[in-house]
Amino acid sequence: MAAQMSGPQEPRAGASERQGLDAGDLTGAAVRPGQDVGAAARPGQAADATAQPGQDAAAAGRPGLAAAPPSPAAPSAAAQSAAPASPRAPEGGPAAPEHGAPAALWFPDPPAKPARLLPPLALAYIGDAVYEVAVRQHVMARPNLRPHHLHGQSTKYVSAKAQARLLEQIEPLLTEEEKDVVRQGRNAKSGTVPKNANVQDYRLATALESLVGYLYYTGAHDRLRELIAHGFADLEDNRDRD
Repeated sequence: MAAQMSGPQEPRAGASERQGLDAGDLTGAAVRPGQDVGAAARPGQAADATAQPGQDAAAAGRPGLAAAPPSPAAPSAAAQSAAPASPRAPEGGPAAPEHGAPAALWFPDPPAKPARLLPPLALAYIGDAVYEVAVRQHVMARPNLRPHHLHGQSTKYVSAKAQARLLEQIEPLLTEEEKDVVRQGRNAKSGTVPKNANVQDYRLATALESLVGYLYYTGAHDRLRELIAHGFADLEDNRDRD
């Protein structure tokens, strides 16, 4: 018994040998903290699995585990500066004017040219319509809304004589740029003159309509309302004195 106990003992098999694995099967296996060597190289699992971006090395070798998608990189400052700028409004449409805040046109169609390049008579063409709306809205603010009365009141503002007088009243308030528009409108050759108007009044009326069209197309609607309101007030004061 003593001899048997004191004789050489057969070495015990390790964990890898008990599972039928040799030392070569353990080469390159990823071992996580707290995991034995045998568990790191289970049969059917690739020993040298490569970790996906955003995935730890231990999770890379687990079968059936999808890799986390990489987070999108934020655009660099150079890429942001190279991004195309938002389109600007066409010049002569609702572009920023020199007087007051810009305003959009009433309808979406801008003129074929910038306002500064439009002929004076073309400005007068649109200015006539804009001025007519201003007059009609002005008389619609009165209590008497009968059509015949509205028409009679409107003629007190839209006749060539009334427009010429209105321009004379607001001319001291005009800027140099506005005076230049008025001058071009007054000197434009408009062809025939209506029978109920003299040449001087008709030219001044055309100049006023050119100014109205210019302010409308440049988006200076606050300035336009200011000048028209001042002119209407002067016309009514002079009419009351007459």
